[in-house]
Amino acid sequence: MTTPDQPADPRPADGTAVSGAVPAMRKSLLYGAVFTVVLAIGASVVGALVAELPGLLSGLIGALMGFVFLGLTAASILLADRVTRGDLLSPAYFGIVLGAWLLKFLIFLVLIFVLGDVPALDRIVLFLTLVVAVLGGLVTDLLGVARARVPYVDAPRAPRP
Repeated sequence: MTTPDQPADPRPADGTAVSGAVPAMRKSLLYGAVFTVVLAIGASVVGALVAELPGLLSGLIGALMGFVFLGLTAASILLADRVTRGDLLSPAYFGIVLGAWLLKFLIFLVLIFVLGDVPALDRIVLFLTLVVAVLGGLVTDLLGVARARVPYVDAPRAPRP
């Protein structure tokens, strides 16, 4: 039990540190999943009205691609936080996050070149859905970070024996 003079230790029982990125990215993933479902429904309906079955499929694929990119961002930050034990200034942290960014870029290029030539898809619906997914991903990241209850300063740590 803690008192007002004695704050709770935010670290897990195993002693590893938890950065503020963990609750923010978890919220971002939750908001991103909800946004993706809404986008998939909306884009597939509009795509079906505009371009029939190819538009419907393009709307669904575009929304799914957007969530994959959003999920890779959050997963890379969560993985980097776990690997570096909450040390946000570690070179490994930056390496993991930037490596995931490069992976997302390569996946994006491969998917665009592969899906751009598929006759069963509508390129315009796919492109517009991807644009909305990227902008929505930025908003869900912003909301996840803004609504995460993260202290401005870390709790003091006990010295190691």
